[in-house]
Amino acid sequence: MTAQKFYIALLFSLGLANISIAELPNDLKWETNLDSTEWSSPESIRGGIMRYSMPSFPPTLRTVGPDSNNAFRAYLLDNQMPLVTLHPNTDEVIPLLASHWAYDDDGKTVHYKINPLAKWSDGKSVTADDFLFALAFNRSKHIIAPWYNKHYTEQIIDIIKHDTQTISIIGATAKPKKDLHVFYSILPRSKYFHQLNPDWVASHNWKIEPNTGAYQITKIKKGKSITFTRKENWWGNELPYLRNRFNADIVMLKVVRDPNTAFKYFERGELDTFNLTLPKLWHNKAEGTMFEKGFIHKIEFYNQVEKSASGIFLNTSNELLKDITVRKALASALNFKQVIDVILRGDYQRLPTFHTGYGRYSNTQIQPIDFNLDKAINLLQKAGWTEKDSLGIRSKDQQRLSFKMSYGNKLYEPQILLLSEEAKKAGIELIPYYLESTSFYKNVIEKKHDMAWLTWSTGLRPAYWEHFHSDNANKAQTNNITNFSNAQVDELIERYRKETDEAQRIELAHQIEQEIADAVIFIPATMKTFTRAAFWRWLKLPKVPATRSSESIFDPFNIDFGGLFWIDPKMKFHSLAAKKSGDGFKPVTIINTEYKE
Repeated sequence: MTAQKFYIALLFSLGLANISIAELPNDLKWETNLDSTEWSSPESIRGGIMRYSMPSFPPTLRTVGPDSNNAFRAYLLDNQMPLVTLHPNTDEVIPLLASHWAYDDDGKTVHYKINPLAKWSDGKSVTADDFLFALAFNRSKHIIAPWYNKHYTEQIIDIIKHDTQTISIIGATAKPKKDLHVFYSILPRSKYFHQLNPDWVASHNWKIEPNTGAYQITKIKKGKSITFTRKENWWGNELPYLRNRFNADIVMLKVVRDPNTAFKYFERGELDTFNLTLPKLWHNKAEGTMFEKGFIHKIEFYNQVEKSASGIFLNTSNELLKDITVRKALASALNFKQVIDVILRGDYQRLPTFHTGYGRYSNTQIQPIDFNLDKAINLLQKAGWTEKDSLGIRSKDQQRLSFKMSYGNKLYEPQILLLSEEAKKAGIELIPYYLESTSFYKNVIEKKHDMAWLTWSTGLRPAYWEHFHSDNANKAQTNNITNFSNAQVDELIERYRKETDEAQRIELAHQIEQEIADAVIFIPATMKTFTRAAFWRWLKLPKVPATRSSESIFDPFNIDFGGLFWIDPKMKFHSLAAKKSGDGFKPVTIINTEYKE
C-alpha cells in the first residue's frame, strides 16, 4: 500500500474522508521572504490604552451577509490575517499565516505552507481544515451573501489539503504570480465557531468570531463603544514584519455621531487622535491652546496609494436618471472646481475616473466632465426639460427635476451644499439628505437612494464585476449601487476576469473604464495625495512615520501599514501634569515627504 493510500484509509477510519487531498508536485520551488526591510520601530513600547471615535455603532459583528459591509467591518477583517500580503513599500510578497509558498506550472495554482505557530484567539492552531471550511462557508447559501457565493464558486475552483499545514488554492484562470495571491485569497474560518445552518445570519449577529490578528473584542456596550484587547501571547509577536507593531494593550472605539463633538472630546484629551484630512479641519479646526502649547501635534504625510472612488453614485433605476442626457447635464452642472478652490483650499485635485492610481491599469486618457452651466442647460432643454417652477427648478410631464443627495458623513455637507446651489442655476434641485452612517449604508446597499456621495475603498487591481456587472444590478446587498446593466460591458468584464495576458488585461481595463465614464453613472469628486492627523504628544511614531501605502497614520489594526505607533507612559504622565499646572511645550507640525511623488 502506498503512503497516500494508507493516509486516505486512515482518513476514512477517522471519518475525515470528505476533505480534498492529493500529492504535491515534486519539483516545487518553495519561497519565503524574510529579508525585506521592516517598517516598524525597535524603539516602540508595549502598553497603554488607545482611544478613537466612530460615527455609529455597527449593525452586526458578522463580516459577511446582510448589513455586514459597514465601516466597522474593516476593524474585524484587519484582525483576520491572510496567508501572505504585499510589502507596503516594495510590493514584494511577504509571509503572514503562510511561512512559504510555491507556484504551479499551470499559472493558476499557489501552494502554501501554513505557519505552525499560527493560532486562533481561542488557542486552537490554524490548519488546512480551516481553509477548506472557509471555502464551503463562502459558498453556502446560509450566509446570504450572493457575491461571496458566486466569487468563491467561480473564481476559486478548489482548495486541496495535503497535510494539516499544507494547502493548494486553485484559481479559475492563470494570472501573474503576484495577482494570484490577491485574486484567489481566502481568509480561514474556524469550523469550531460557526453553526452553518439556515439560522446562521441571525444567530451570529453579535457573536465574537475567533481571529488570527493581534487583537480581539473583549467588551461591547451596545450603541456606545467596542473595546479590543491585545492578546497576551499573540503568536505573531516576534515574527518579521509583525514585531514592534500593534503596541497598545487596549483599543477603545467610542460612538460619537457628530464630528464636531468628537473633536471637542479630542481637545479635552478623551480621544488620542483625530483625522484632519479635510482642509477645513487642518487649516481652521486644528488650532487653539492645546496646539499652541504643544500638547497636541499635527502631521501631514504624503503617500502613494490607489485613489479611492470618491464621488456621486447615480442610481440608474431612478426614472429620471435612466436618461443619460439627464446624467450628463447633472455632471456638467456640478462645480467641483469651486469645491476644490473654496472649500478644499486647493489642497485636493479632481478625481479623473473610478479607478485612478492603478499604474498601467488606469486609463489616463479619461478626464471628468467639467463644470459647464451652458452645456447643462442646453442638454436639459433638448431632453424636454423646458418648464420651470417659481424656484427655478425644471419640470417635464409634471415631474420636477429633483433628487435626494444621500450622504453619511457631515464633513461632506459644505461641499454638497455648494454643489446644490450651483446645480440650481441649471434648474436641477439637489436636496441634501443626511443619514447617520449605518442607516446611510443600509439605504445605499438596498438601492433606495437617488444619488449617494460616498468613498469606495480600493484594491491591488481594478474591480469591475462587483460594481458594474449586470449580475449585481437591481439586487440588494450587492456593490453595484448604480444598478448599471450593459451587455457589452458585461462581456468586457468577463473577458477581463479570464484574460491571462497582462497586456490584454490592461487594454480591457482601459475599455471598461471608458465605457463606465461614457455612461456617466459615477461622477468623480476629489482625491488627495496625503493623509493628515492631530495627536496628543504621548503618541510616538517611527522615524518614517508611515509607509508608502498608508491610508492613515494611526490605524490600529491594518496588517499592511497599521499599528506602527506606541504610547509613551512617561511622556503621558508628564504631559498631563504640565497641562494641569498650566505649563506647555513647543508647538509641533510634522510634514513628511518621504513618498511624495
